[in-house]
Amino acid sequence: MNTVFDINELKFDEKGLIPAVVIEAGTHKLLMVAWMNRESLEKSIETGLTCFWSRSRGQLWTKGETSGNLQHIVSITADCDKDTLQVIVKKDGPACHTGNESCFFNPLCESDELADFSLEDLMEIIKDRKVNPKEGSYTTYLFEKGADKICKKIGEESTEVIIAATQQDKKETIYEIGDLAYHVMVLMLEMGISLEEVRNELASRHVIDKKVKQEHMTS
Repeated sequence: MNTVFDINELKFDEKGLIPAVVIEAGTHKLLMVAWMNRESLEKSIETGLTCFWSRSRGQLWTKGETSGNLQHIVSITADCDKDTLQVIVKKDGPACHTGNESCFFNPLCESDELADFSLEDLMEIIKDRKVNPKEGSYTTYLFEKGADKICKKIGEESTEVIIAATQQDKKETIYEIGDLAYHVMVLMLEMGISLEEVRNELASRHVIDKKVKQEHMTS
């Protein structure tokens, strides 16, 4: 891995440890918080896999070394005080030893007015309508009609986006893009396509574009 920061500038605590906040690439979901020392951090950078320091066992441990749920490091970033690390990873399986995707699954409180939302949440709702059909559900109706009907709706919604955009109606364009995105996600589930697969496709294009840009700058 390419290192652009001097480890010597990090502020380890009196026990030689620094907290590492592990976040999933793409979804930016908080997966876990663990501790690293200099040795585990250096090993993480060297291997490209998260390695932590177990305070209870007093030894290094590579995440997933026994379960197979390895975490492949995308990047490691220090905060403004250089005493906490953000570790972006792509994971092979659940982050929590309980089998949960994240170690954070015990809600303490929730706002009545504000709500968290992600495309992953919407995909789960749409998936539930496919797996557990609900009478009167428009999503269930689309799945019952199949890919031809879903594709027809995508064509209609694409036209609505174009009309709104050409009329320079920002509010209406946002609304129609929302409709289009929803129907595309229905098609994705109908065809067994995940958000991660689309995300990886876009990421591969970004890497190619980045390389072309770097070659252009050096030529």
